[in-house]
Amino acid sequence: MRPISRFLLFLLLLIPLSAAVGQETSSSTFTLDECQRLAWDNYPLMRQYGLIEKAREYDVANAGKGYLPQFTLSGKVTYQSDVTELPFDLPEIGHIGLPKDQYQIAVELQQTLWDGGDIRSRKRLTQAASEVETSRQDVDMYALRNRVNEIYFGILLLDEQLKQNQLLQEDLTRTYNQVAAYMENGIANQSDLDAVSVEQLNTRQQRIALETSRTAYVRMLSAFIGKEIGEGASLQKPDVAERTSSVSLLHNNRPELLWLDAQSEQLNVQEQSLKTRYMPRFGLFVQGAYGNPGLNMLEDDFSAWYMAGIRMSWNFGSLYTLKNDRRNLDVRRRQVETQRDVFLFNTRLEATQQDAAVVSMRRQMVDDEEIIRLRHSIRKAAEAKVENGTMTVTDLLAEITRENLARQTKAQHEVQLLMNIYRLKHTLNQ
Repeated sequence: MRPISRFLLFLLLLIPLSAAVGQETSSSTFTLDECQRLAWDNYPLMRQYGLIEKAREYDVANAGKGYLPQFTLSGKVTYQSDVTELPFDLPEIGHIGLPKDQYQIAVELQQTLWDGGDIRSRKRLTQAASEVETSRQDVDMYALRNRVNEIYFGILLLDEQLKQNQLLQEDLTRTYNQVAAYMENGIANQSDLDAVSVEQLNTRQQRIALETSRTAYVRMLSAFIGKEIGEGASLQKPDVAERTSSVSLLHNNRPELLWLDAQSEQLNVQEQSLKTRYMPRFGLFVQGAYGNPGLNMLEDDFSAWYMAGIRMSWNFGSLYTLKNDRRNLDVRRRQVETQRDVFLFNTRLEATQQDAAVVSMRRQMVDDEEIIRLRHSIRKAAEAKVENGTMTVTDLLAEITRENLARQTKAQHEVQLLMNIYRLKHTLNQ
């Protein structure tokens, strides 16, 4: 077999395989939990977590470097209008006095022994600030869940409407054939057939609008999850019983509460750090210098010198503002608690409304099947009346529309119940 023939045979074998792969991709099924996970990983704000952690590591490392030796290089050149002089002349030496132009360059090394807990306090403040920022990030990311939920259930609702639209088209096609048969028997006329055709065209227009809306929703969901959802892909409807078994209005696990907790802890750390301001500091120092004059003040000449020792510093200036600083922290702490109370109040109110919506939707769904059964019975009776000539085709179309609306209402109630349940779960983070 020639190489070209082998290549063509390989292509022929490859075409069914590629078609099968494409069919498998287009007919894939997505779940809500999967979409939530993909959206969480794909959302650009997710990268902020790593940046917050890196910033925290750098700040803590910088605070810890306060225990390392600190080097200081200084120099000065001065001219003084007057200097210290001996009030007399020494025999054989003459007049002794310091030069009015003085020069010095010095290097000093300082080693902290105890800083009153300032470095440890700065580390704790850095950790607390990082926790607040991370918790705030959790709040922002949590809002993503609700956006994905709304789009996901929007697609499910459109899918149900498309199913009902297809059923209505099939009913109208069957009605069109019946009316055409009635025309042959002299029961109906051309205007009756035209009325059915108008309804068919209206139904097709509705389908185009529904398909366009679904395409837009699918594109939005694809952008959120970072994965292309094919036209043939389907979304799995969550199970109602499974999602409502664990919902409790008494438990609120929203990340906003953890964010407020982190702010309260940050204020506690700030209050503990106030005492480090008025604590004494102890450290070692070594200083070496070269200049004129040196340590021997009576020698007018350049010389090198050094000194070493222990240094203590104690600044009492922070005591002036200590009371107001504590009062300020107390005010901010009460503000955080007020925010918590407001958030819990609004959340309880929203959860109560959503729970009532779930109960209301369940009660409405009890009669949906009976309404559909009755509408179907009325529609069958209308068909019989049209066939007997006691009802017009227009009245029959009205009954067909009412039956279809009943089916649409039932399908919408099922999706709306799920939407209300997930809104309630999102409100309480359950």
